[in-house]
Amino acid sequence: MKKGLIGKKIGMTQIFDEKGNVIPVTVVEAGPCAVVQKKTVENDGYKAVQMGYGDQKAQRVNKPMKGHFAKGDVAPKKVLKEFRFDDIDAINVGDILKADVFAVGDKIDVIGTSKGKGTAGAIKRWNFSRLKETHGTGPVARHAGSLGACSDPSRVYKGKKLAGHLGAERVTIQNLTVAKVDAENNLIAIKGAIPGPKGGIVVIADAKKA
Repeated sequence: MKKGLIGKKIGMTQIFDEKGNVIPVTVVEAGPCAVVQKKTVENDGYKAVQMGYGDQKAQRVNKPMKGHFAKGDVAPKKVLKEFRFDDIDAINVGDILKADVFAVGDKIDVIGTSKGKGTAGAIKRWNFSRLKETHGTGPVARHAGSLGACSDPSRVYKGKKLAGHLGAERVTIQNLTVAKVDAENNLIAIKGAIPGPKGGIVVIADAKKA
């Protein structure tokens, strides 16, 4: 990984390319992110950069974290994430990284938390088909149907797709394309959709499988 940022999903809109084609994009406020800590092989066993995003009120930070931010001479941040960059020697504690680290055409991965949808049935959660709604099916058209075999194995296998909690989990969308960068306002327009609601925190990084 060469570059990465923490950001906030603003919402979706559309832009036009030079040929007049419509491009659906998601706008993300990417940064500014402050480098809070550098982790080294000698001290931590691996190399990484810890970055913070979003200013936090000092009274809402506990004493250990106040010391952590003070050590790096960085204002308290709401969100902390680690990035394992290939070259961390060029980055120093206290540096501010902004949206201009990315350029138009870059391939990126976006990580976010999907919208929580509570308890959902098998049709909504797993895209099951409905039962036929005629000829005596009864009021069970959206039920899951049979769960397995009869006397052997006399149980339901683990991992069976059933009704349950849907959403509110970590989701990674790979190989998205940066369509536009507004460095002045720290905005990045990403082609396509990304996980999470408006205002949700996302992590943008180089695509691993580009």
